Amino acid sequence: MLDLLDKGDLDPSYRQAPHNLEAEQALLGAILVNNEAFYRVSDFLEPRHFFEPLHGKLFEIMGALIRAGKIATPITLKTFLPAELDIGGLTGPQYLARLAAEATTIINSEDYGRAIYDLSVRRDLIQIGEEIVNEAYDAGVEASPQEQIEQAEKRLYEIAETGRYDGGFLKFGDALRESVDMASKAFQRDGHLSGIATALDDLDHQMGGLQPSDLIILAGRPAMGKTSLATNIAFNIAAAYRGEQRADGSIEAVSGGVVGFFSLEMSSEQLATRILAEQAEIASYKIRRGDISEAEFSKLAAAAQTMQSIPLYIDDTGGISIAQLVARARRLKRQRGLDFMVVDYLQLLSGSSKSSSQNRVQEITEITTGLKALAKELQVPIMALSQLSRQVESRDDKRPQLSDLRESGSIEQDADVVMFVFREEYYLKSREPKQGTEEWFKWEIDMKAAENTAEIIVGKQRHGPTGTVKVHFEPQFTRFSNLAREDHLPNRD
Repeated sequence: MLDLLDKGDLDPSYRQAPHNLEAEQALLGAILVNNEAFYRVSDFLEPRHFFEPLHGKLFEIMGALIRAGKIATPITLKTFLPAELDIGGLTGPQYLARLAAEATTIINSEDYGRAIYDLSVRRDLIQIGEEIVNEAYDAGVEASPQEQIEQAEKRLYEIAETGRYDGGFLKFGDALRESVDMASKAFQRDGHLSGIATALDDLDHQMGGLQPSDLIILAGRPAMGKTSLATNIAFNIAAAYRGEQRADGSIEAVSGGVVGFFSLEMSSEQLATRILAEQAEIASYKIRRGDISEAEFSKLAAAAQTMQSIPLYIDDTGGISIAQLVARARRLKRQRGLDFMVVDYLQLLSGSSKSSSQNRVQEITEITTGLKALAKELQVPIMALSQLSRQVESRDDKRPQLSDLRESGSIEQDADVVMFVFREEYYLKSREPKQGTEEWFKWEIDMKAAENTAEIIVGKQRHGPTGTVKVHFEPQFTRFSNLAREDHLPNRD
C-alpha cells in the first residue's frame, strides 16, 4: 500500500498517535471493489475514526453513495475530489485506482474496520488523558477535583458506549435461548422467581421478583412508609446475598444481591439506625435517646455484629445531579458489584444541564430517562422513590393513583413498575368520632381491620398484572413483613 507519511522527517523522540494507514487503505479498497464490504462496518465505523483525514472523507462519500442506492467505484468517487489533490505524487483518481487494484478480500473488511475503530478509541483515550493533565494544572480556585473526576468518568463512558461494534441485531434463536435460560434459573431458584426476591412473598408472587433493567417507582404520601419499605427490601436483598464464581472469574449472585442505596434525604447514620431498629426490634427513637436497657443494648450489639458484613453500600451525598449519580453507580458496579439500587428520592436529584433547571418537568424527564438508561446499562433493577401530589388528600378514598405522581408524565412513561404504599390506619386515626357513639363502634371495627396493615398497590407493571398486595407493618420498628393469613396459619385443634 502507498505510504502517505514521510516518517523519515520525524524526530525519533516524537510519539505518533496510534494508527494503521495500511488497514484504512485495505478497507477502502475492499469497499471500492465490493460495496457490500461497507455494510459490514457501517453500524460501528464513522469517518471520524480514520486517522488520515482523506480516508475519512472517502469513507463518508462512499457511504453517501451506497446509502443512496448508487455504486461507489474509483470512477464515481473521483468527481467528488479536488482536481489539484496530490497524494504522495498521485492525483485523486490515480490514488483511488491504486486502492482498488491492491484491495484485499471482502471477508477481512470487518477485521480492518475493528482495527481502525480500536485505534481511534486509543487516540481518544490519549486526548482525554492530556485534557485531564492540563485541567488539573490549570484548574481555577472554584473547580473541585471531584468534579474533574466525574467529568473524566463521563467522557470515558461516552467512548465506551458510542459506536460499540458488539451490538446490533440479535438472532431470534439466541434471544430465545436467553429467555429459556432465565426460565430455567427461575425454576431452580428458591421461590421460583425470575428476578431478585424482596422477601415479601405476596409482592414477589405479584411481580416475579425485581427484574433486571427495570425502573421501579415507589411512591406514597408522607408518613406512609415508602422509605421504610425501600430500606426493608434493600436490607433483605443484601442479607440474602450469596455469590458464585463464574468461569471468567467474576462473581454472580445466585441469591440476594449487592445493593447500592442513594440516600439523598437521610444521613447514612440515620439510615443505619433505622435498619438496626428493624432487625433488633427496638424502637429507633429509643436508640436515638439512649433510652435502652442493658439487655436491649446487648441485642443491638449482636444485631450490628451480624449485619456488619452484608453488601449494602450507602451514598448520603445530598443534592447530587443525575450525571453524578450515574458515575457513582457505574463505579460501584465496577469496584464492588451491583445487583439492586435504591434512590431516595427522585425529586431531590437535579438535572445535569442548566436549561433543565428552569423547567422542572423537563428536569424530571431527564432524571427518569437517565435512571431507566442506567438500569438497562448495568442490568440491575433500580427503585426510585417519589412524592405524590396533595390532591390525594382531597379525595374520600385516599388510595393513590398514577395521576397523583408529581410531574407524572415522564415518571409514569419511563417506569416499568409503579408501586404505591398506602396505610388506611394513618388516616383513620385522625378521624376518630366521639367515643360511645354508633360511628365510633364502626370506626373501631375499621381500625382493628387496618391495624398494623399496609397495602402495596402495583399501579403499573409492564411485564405483569396490576393489583394490591397486603403486608404487615410494625410502626415502632418501621418494618414491613409478610402478613399472616388465616389460610397459612397452623391448625388450632
